[in-house]
Amino acid sequence: MPRRKQGGLDYIASMPWPFGLVLGVVAFLAIRYGIGWYFSTAGGPALKGTGELALGGAFTPLAWIVLAMCWVAALASYLKQHQRKVLLDAQSGLDSLRNISWREFEMLVGEAYRRQGYRVEEQGLGGADGGIDLILFKDGQTILVQCKQWRARQISVSTVREMWGLLAHHSADGVKIVCANAFTRDAAAFAEGKPIELVSGQALVSLIQSGQEAPRSARSRIAPKLEAEAIPRCPRCSKAMVRRTNRADGKVFWGCSDYPRCKGTRPAHA
Repeated sequence: MPRRKQGGLDYIASMPWPFGLVLGVVAFLAIRYGIGWYFSTAGGPALKGTGELALGGAFTPLAWIVLAMCWVAALASYLKQHQRKVLLDAQSGLDSLRNISWREFEMLVGEAYRRQGYRVEEQGLGGADGGIDLILFKDGQTILVQCKQWRARQISVSTVREMWGLLAHHSADGVKIVCANAFTRDAAAFAEGKPIELVSGQALVSLIQSGQEAPRSARSRIAPKLEAEAIPRCPRCSKAMVRRTNRADGKVFWGCSDYPRCKGTRPAHA
């Protein structure tokens, strides 16, 4: 499968940011101490001399450089992850989808599928108008994704045919075509019965909303509401009830909060 050429730092930056941090530490220890130890114990006289130099600190500057490069890539990964998170959580509907750039649209689609448990590779092969934009991996399957942010035009059957050809060419398991609008009838008819999923703008909004994190203020309102709903009402006066303990048998029950004026009760399991 063709891919955009990636350097080592690009690859590290595309991984979760903790990977870059750990890799930097491992590389530092390997260069600063591992090379010297290996050469001094497993090599001949010439290599032992190199090993002694390495143990003496000859490779220390290189070790620090590699550590710094890995951590810079990890920082880039963290910032990009944060950008994707903010972008997805800020979406509120079709209008917001259509008001971002095509590159942000691709990033948004990728993050939406990450939150559904997919591993996502951003290809950058399609540009603004076609090709493979993302590759999804999950449960041993490979899915090709094309993103279309056309605001006014519906996605035609030619786009679906193109991706069908790419699926066969790359031996992928399926295709997803994601747009901010809708698909023509011919496009839907061509995709029927094939491993091609057409994700319309409205379906994408639903996908995004299923992965959005609830604002902290909303979460703080949910718990008191659930707690209030769990407290039963008195069957006599409809006031809130409180848990009480029967002094005779020690059993817990619900008693009216207006006791002794109201003596309504409920079993504790009700």
